[in-house]
Amino acid sequence: MPDYATVTLTSPSMTATFVPSAGMIGTSFAEGDLEFLGQRRGLEAYVSDGKTMGIPILYPWANRLSAPDYTVDGRVVALTAGEHGVRTDANGAPMHGVLAANPDWVVTAQADDGVTAVLAYDSPELLASFPFPHKLTQTVTLRDRTLTVETTVAPTTEIAVPLCYGYHPYLRIPGVPRDDWSLSTPTMRHLLVDERGLPTGERESRPSRTESLQGIEYDDGFDEVAAGSVFALNGGDRRIEVTFDTGYPCAQLFAPASDDLIGIEPMTAPTDALRRGGYRVATRDAPDTARFSITVY
Repeated sequence: MPDYATVTLTSPSMTATFVPSAGMIGTSFAEGDLEFLGQRRGLEAYVSDGKTMGIPILYPWANRLSAPDYTVDGRVVALTAGEHGVRTDANGAPMHGVLAANPDWVVTAQADDGVTAVLAYDSPELLASFPFPHKLTQTVTLRDRTLTVETTVAPTTEIAVPLCYGYHPYLRIPGVPRDDWSLSTPTMRHLLVDERGLPTGERESRPSRTESLQGIEYDDGFDEVAAGSVFALNGGDRRIEVTFDTGYPCAQLFAPASDDLIGIEPMTAPTDALRRGGYRVATRDAPDTARFSITVY
């Protein structure tokens, strides 16, 4: 695998590493030798096969689509597995958009505690799967023990851009067994899914709660997440908070039994919204900015 250039942000107590030329993925959020991001199969598998790890962006849609096509304003867009960045899950559903490990991010500003990278979403390759020209900007800052990721979608034509993307921070508490972790979640609404991981249309309210992760698995979607909501992973004397600061009214929780990690995923729209609707849009006159943050205690 090529030796990808990294950007490492520093604060007095933490470091965070991102790789602009591999999809602007976050590969580390650490305190010395203590790593708080799930590494899973590592950067090489992400670059070669789109296998997620760390903090990847899922763009322009997060999670699955229920069919290999979608319609926006009467225009039908067909998706083909293996072409124009489209990857599929085991059931053939288009999965996690088309930007996995995309090499075209350009760093436009960099400091010890922050980096900004821009992707021009206007190439024929990208527009074949998502025909909405725009500029995608990601600004990452590390202040003390808080890592903040801000994303702006700015259309470059009069065509509005559907906002169905998300991020997938994989979190872990080093040195503490998964069975000793607990998860605190805010009040939100549970979106029930079928065996393929797609929403059934059934919904149920879910009050805020704290629960042990012992014997618990998650691959669940939620909406009605209020701005400023906090999800927290606790274990030993450690606590990791993920705050949905603004622009993320939906969430996905992913906690497989086979891995000592949990994904707490900020989403701009529910799974399959690009096909079903229920998303907001960015326009040339009104670009959209969303922000989430991760704090380690």
